[in-house]
Amino acid sequence: MKQYEIGKTGMKVSNLSFGASSLGGVFHNVREAEGIKAVHTAVDNGMNFIDVSPYYGHYKAEIVLGKALKDIPRDKYYLSTKVGRYGKDGVNLWDYSAKRAIESVYESMERLHVDYIDLINVHDVEFADMRQVVNITLPALVGLREKGVVGHVGITDLQLENLKWVVDCVPEGTVESVLSFCHHCLTDDRLTEFLDYFESKQVGVINA
Repeated sequence: MKQYEIGKTGMKVSNLSFGASSLGGVFHNVREAEGIKAVHTAVDNGMNFIDVSPYYGHYKAEIVLGKALKDIPRDKYYLSTKVGRYGKDGVNLWDYSAKRAIESVYESMERLHVDYIDLINVHDVEFADMRQVVNITLPALVGLREKGVVGHVGITDLQLENLKWVVDCVPEGTVESVLSFCHHCLTDDRLTEFLDYFESKQVGVINA
């Protein structure tokens, strides 16, 4: 499987990667054992990038993924998760404060049974006051990056303009990658209009 570097992070990831939202039963019910087997099969066949979030299945996806990762050497994969969007008892919650972002990273590491996160993302910045993301959430995550708790920092969103706005508003190197979804497929290729911009900023692009 071909590998490509995400921006300037040094992370060379498989061109087809594992999105773990399904482990949380986001689309339909999934048997835990089958979910764990799916992770093992993906890694065994060359997928070395796994993306998840505490929001997926309201923590369930991270819990199931953590059980799968127990049996996989840590150097076999890069792990991406998120902060800012959560859920409890079937209710969506958003909290982009520095305190919650930092707590969330450590909680995710506990659920995932790892001692660091390769890529931490601010999840769906469109639901936040984006000035808070720029001035509070991202600096908190950069602080964790400086401590070695996380390797790299990114943002995710449906609206491409929001991703660009945030990158424009933070110091160079703050945002190392963006994750965009639904904009690079047969029916929508708007992401291509932004690729030169992100490359000029040395920001990696993940297409979901």
